Amino acid sequence: MRRRDFIGLLASAAALPTALRAASKMPVIGYLHFSNAAGPLDSAFREGLNQIGFFVDQNVAIEYRWADGKYERSHEMAAGLVARNVDIIVAFGPPLARAAKDATSTIPIVFEVGNDAVEAGLVSSLSHPGGNATGVNVLFTEVTPKLLEIVSELVPRAQTFGLLANPNSPTADPNIRMAQDAARAKGAQLVVLKAGTAAEIDAAFANAVDAHVDAIVVGADPFLGNQRQQFIAQAASRRKPAIYFTNGFTSDGGLISYGANLPSVYRRMGLYVGRILKGEKPSDLPVEQPTQFDLSINLKTARELGLNVPSSLLSRADEVIE
Repeated sequence: MRRRDFIGLLASAAALPTALRAASKMPVIGYLHFSNAAGPLDSAFREGLNQIGFFVDQNVAIEYRWADGKYERSHEMAAGLVARNVDIIVAFGPPLARAAKDATSTIPIVFEVGNDAVEAGLVSSLSHPGGNATGVNVLFTEVTPKLLEIVSELVPRAQTFGLLANPNSPTADPNIRMAQDAARAKGAQLVVLKAGTAAEIDAAFANAVDAHVDAIVVGADPFLGNQRQQFIAQAASRRKPAIYFTNGFTSDGGLISYGANLPSVYRRMGLYVGRILKGEKPSDLPVEQPTQFDLSINLKTARELGLNVPSSLLSRADEVIE
C-alpha cells in the first residue's frame, strides 16, 4: 500500500464518531427473562445501571433473550449467550438462573429468584456466594403463608383454601409445604391445584369450584405471572377471591396482592451488574433480599365479588385501586 493511501485510511478511522469506535469495546449484558417483552421493570433495571454510570447504547449494550414463559427454552437461551461471549448474564426467575449457572462457571451471573438460592445450588451461602453468581432472593416462597393470612382476613368465612402452583417450577414444592403448614396452623383445609399450561389453569379453577374452595392463593411463578389475564378472568367468572404475588395482577383487575416491590429489586440488580462490570466479583457480593413489600387492593373487584374490605387491610395497603 502506498504511504499516501495508508495515511488516508488513518485519517478516515480518526474521523469515525467516538461512540462508534467505542461501541466495539462496550461490555455486553446477556439478559435472560421469563417474559416476552421489555416493560416497566426493564426500565427499573436500566435505572440501576444508570445510577452506577452505565447507559445502554452509550457505554454498555444488552442482548435480550425472552423465554415467553417456556421453561424448556432456558438452557438453549443461556447457552446462546455463553456462545455469544457476553460479559455478564442477568437471569430473571429460578429456571433461567439455574440454566445460566449450568451453562458457565466463568461468566458472572446476577440472578433474581423466588426460592432459596443456597438450596437451589446457585451459591454456597447468602453472605459469601462464592463462584460466579449472586443476586436477589425476592422471598416469594417465604411469603406464601402471609398470602394465606391476608386473604383469610379479607374472606374471614374461608375454611378451605386453594394453592395454585406450577408443578414444573422449582418453587412449587416449597410453596406447597409452606401453604400446608399455614393452613394447618389455622385449622383450615388446603387443596393443591396444579397448572403448568394455560389449559391446566382453566381446569384448576374448575377443580376449585368442585372442591368448594373459598379463596385461592396463586403461588409465585414466572409462567403463572405471564398468564395473569387468564387468572383474573377465571377468578371473576368463577367468583373466587384470589390473592397474587405481585401488584401487576391488581393493576389488571385482580383482587389483592402482596409481594416484594419488584422495581426496587430490578434496580438493585442493575446496580450489581454495574459493580461487577467495574471489577467487583460476584463471589464477594452477598445475595440480597428485598426490604420493601407492597400490599395492593382492587376495591372495584372486591365490590364485584361482594366483599367488604376491612379497615385493617385498607390502612396497611400501599396501593388501593378504586
